[in-house]
Amino acid sequence: MPLDAVRLDRRRLLAGAATAAATLPLAAQATSVPPGLNALARGRQMRIGSALAWSRPGADAGSFANPAYARLLERDCGLLVPENQLKWQATRPAPDRFDFTQFDAMLGWAEAHRMAMRGHTLLWHKSEYFPRWLVGHDFGATPAREAERLLTTHIDTVCTRYGTRIGSYDVVNETVDEKTGALRETNLSRAFGGTEAMLDHAFHTARAAAPKAQLVYNDYMSWEPGNEAHRAGVLRLLEGFRKRGVPVDALGVQSHIEPVSDAPAGVLAARQEKPWRAFLDAVTGMGYQLLITEFDVADQHLPSDLAVRQRQVADYAGVYLDVMFAYPQLRDVLFWGMCDKYSWLNGFKPRKDGNKPSVTAYDGDFRPTPLRDMVANKLRTVPRS
Repeated sequence: MPLDAVRLDRRRLLAGAATAAATLPLAAQATSVPPGLNALARGRQMRIGSALAWSRPGADAGSFANPAYARLLERDCGLLVPENQLKWQATRPAPDRFDFTQFDAMLGWAEAHRMAMRGHTLLWHKSEYFPRWLVGHDFGATPAREAERLLTTHIDTVCTRYGTRIGSYDVVNETVDEKTGALRETNLSRAFGGTEAMLDHAFHTARAAAPKAQLVYNDYMSWEPGNEAHRAGVLRLLEGFRKRGVPVDALGVQSHIEPVSDAPAGVLAARQEKPWRAFLDAVTGMGYQLLITEFDVADQHLPSDLAVRQRQVADYAGVYLDVMFAYPQLRDVLFWGMCDKYSWLNGFKPRKDGNKPSVTAYDGDFRPTPLRDMVANKLRTVPRS
């Protein structure tokens, strides 16, 4: 066939293919879906993730075993964290017995879907979240020895079991009193001989048991006004770790943020940004990495109108993330759940008007919220230092 005829036939084929494609439904024409949040984050050397729960297959829960929720995780996440299933209450029903059944299933699902898993937490140092047996434990004639045995056994058991399958641990969670900034005392820390000694031991034990893992101190301190004492206490703790040579790699900034009124986000941020940056500068100046470990936006002070409220949630979170994303030490951002339907805030901070909170990346019908769209936009556009 002459070359001109070949070219003519090729043009006709291409034109015919284009015409045929134009007659297809839009869904059939699409060759790809918009990138998920974690895919966008990879371009910034970051990861996006979420908390998840365990449930029986098909249960209506924020679980990998709920197909509707699992699809959100698969779409947007490269990193997961158990909401409750690796805490002492779940894994240690008695001082001499462990149960990892639920967390093993969660980790297996994450690995099957090529998602990393964080360990939360090796010690949640608040008495109200101790297992019942620990609250009333008899530490005997040598309490320091028994306290050390309990803590060491717990950390060694968890870290040895999972090895390099878990790359980051919240070794200690919430040991700074949010009202006073002082270190909390519990029956465990008193038996140990003091909170500071106990915390140091926890991190040294974790480093020995998980030498390749990122070791994190995780806390609830917030950028909103009224949290100054809490932030100061966290800084004192982190400074002490450095002076004593305690192997702490990062600060987990929980980021359960909460606009205190329905004022514009920029107005609220103007009151909060300077002291918050000073706090983060001090943390990173000591050589610590940063993680956003439990991100959501409480909305109980915002208007009833859902569209208005969701927009204000997104705007407020946006000015917060503008600050956080400016720090190259920040690599991981984890939502504390991806769907409003299963958010812990439904029970902990219900709205007075009776409306369901809208605080996460997807609403109760699993549709993306303006908060998710805002995060995607920030990942595309906000410069990294």
